[in-house]
Amino acid sequence: MKYFIIAGEASGDLHASNLIKSLKKEDSHASFCGLGGDLMEAEGVRLVRHYRDMAFMGFIPVLLHAKTVLGNIRSCKEAVTNFAPDVLILVDYPSFNLKIAQFVKENMPNVAVYYYISPKLWAWKEYRLKSMKRYIDKVFSILPFEVEWFRERGLEVEYVGNPCVDAIENRPHKGESRAEFEARTGVDNRPILALLAGSRVQEIKGSLPIMLESAIRYKDYQIVIAGVKSIDSSLYQQITKNYDAKVIYNETYELLQQADLAVVTSGTATLETALMRVPEVVVYKMSGGWLFHRFLELFIRVPYISLVNLIANKWLVQELVIEEFTVERLSKEIDKLRDIECRKEMLKGYDELIELLGKESVSDRAARAMMLQYKKNCSI
Repeated sequence: MKYFIIAGEASGDLHASNLIKSLKKEDSHASFCGLGGDLMEAEGVRLVRHYRDMAFMGFIPVLLHAKTVLGNIRSCKEAVTNFAPDVLILVDYPSFNLKIAQFVKENMPNVAVYYYISPKLWAWKEYRLKSMKRYIDKVFSILPFEVEWFRERGLEVEYVGNPCVDAIENRPHKGESRAEFEARTGVDNRPILALLAGSRVQEIKGSLPIMLESAIRYKDYQIVIAGVKSIDSSLYQQITKNYDAKVIYNETYELLQQADLAVVTSGTATLETALMRVPEVVVYKMSGGWLFHRFLELFIRVPYISLVNLIANKWLVQELVIEEFTVERLSKEIDKLRDIECRKEMLKGYDELIELLGKESVSDRAARAMMLQYKKNCSI
């Protein structure tokens, strides 16, 4: 079978690449084309676009790069048409992916359209539900609580587990000692305060300066930043030039494996940090201040922004959002994580979270479910 897969950022590239490995086990004749990153390409995907040319977030950045965005959409439509897939698999990135889903269903109705890591419509932008119902054949859910939400609104959905479990289980340098990590990366033997500022330029520009200004207060820690290879290194150099901080590129799991504390921009990385059992503070920066935050609360339908708290369904990690994300507030939360009892309580919650998500291979389960669904539809 022929699979067209679209992932618009680093985490999607990782989870899509693991899914591709599993699809190849289920389908020995599988061939792949799509939009994504280096990991997908390494698994044999013929890339139409790299996600580094796609990761625009927010109204203004999208508007400023409108020509590029429209060009990516046009190139993707042409590639899908030429490749003529049996299955289109969408990985997160809803603003782009739902447009492609519409195009495929209107022009190639026999192509099965599956969503893996679906839009978080239960949080906000529920208006996209209309497009989901019209253009998506089935949602393969990675969050246990969202299954009922989608079913109640008429979508066919199946929970397959969370791909972060697979990604961490199969991580590079698993079991690497601290001494080996130090020798390989050049970090020293002080405790590590890890800063995960996101995978988009806007996220890094907004979050990393505040993270650094707070982190430098802790002289007994070394600051290590999880750099993203697809981001020009000059951006990190510019932001860190006045700080004693080290950037390690594309080794987030390796860094978390050795980290003592972490400050993490809201997104998949918050869950990954919890699964690696690293005490964390979750942050999220947008322009607009407290007034914009209050405005957003009118539309956001969940009490938390981090996947950790959403899955645990309780306040397990502290979230600092928009105007709350300041140097002083962040320092107070880091101070709390330095307390032994606070750390113990958070790690206990992490263990409960890990138990809830389970340990079965999520990618294998998702690939098997997609194959069964496709065969079921073909037999109807």
